[in-house]
Amino acid sequence: MLLHGWPQTWAAWRATMAAFSDRFTVIAPDLRGLGLSERTQSGYDKRTIAEDIRALIALEAGGRATVVGHDMGGKAAFVLAHLYPKSVTRLVLVDCLVPGTENTDALRGGAWHYGFHMAPDVPEMLTAGRERAYIREQIRAWSYRKDAVAEDAISEHARHYASPGGMTAGFNYYRALPADAALVTTFADRRLPMPVLAIAGQYGVGSKLADALHGGAPNLTAVIAEHSGHFVAEEVPEFFQAQLERFLLA
Repeated sequence: MLLHGWPQTWAAWRATMAAFSDRFTVIAPDLRGLGLSERTQSGYDKRTIAEDIRALIALEAGGRATVVGHDMGGKAAFVLAHLYPKSVTRLVLVDCLVPGTENTDALRGGAWHYGFHMAPDVPEMLTAGRERAYIREQIRAWSYRKDAVAEDAISEHARHYASPGGMTAGFNYYRALPADAALVTTFADRRLPMPVLAIAGQYGVGSKLADALHGGAPNLTAVIAEHSGHFVAEEVPEFFQAQLERFLLA
């Protein structure tokens, strides 16, 4: 089960699906409100997204699956593994931050986009008619290999976000971050029982992901993808696929 992040859709996983579909049943859904999935008014907190994915695993995977999550999909995967550990045989988190560990304060070294995306109405107003340009700039800014996410891929993602309600749904994943952080504080005494693989870009979240998982994931493997930014699966696909294959077959 491959869970994409913002500002992407299921199509971010095309190369990964091609590499593994001869040996595994590979499912890459559009997350709630994104791509072709239903645009609901609410439910963008990661508990609700985790419940969406648990239901999909029950319906399409016999109740158990390896879950791979990137960015917002990684946050949802982390919550899913805590709330429904019997549904997750193995957990792979790709260049994401555990809810509550983000630095959302731009005045103290945090990323500026958190506050912008979380503001009510303003980001929709300022990106209206410029959705592709904004998404392209965000992808390029977060990439070390600037050409790794191709222009046609950006266009594919952006056309969905540019459709009615698409940008609002995407921003709602950020607006739910305070609720996500509050939920994760309740996991403090829990441990993830399944094997966990953390793959972070050298120029993405770096060691922050593994640092946040230590103590809460006894069976943790952590690797850093050199010469990669945020979009590890696309920036260094051979490395990503080799690490994923090794983990799946261990």
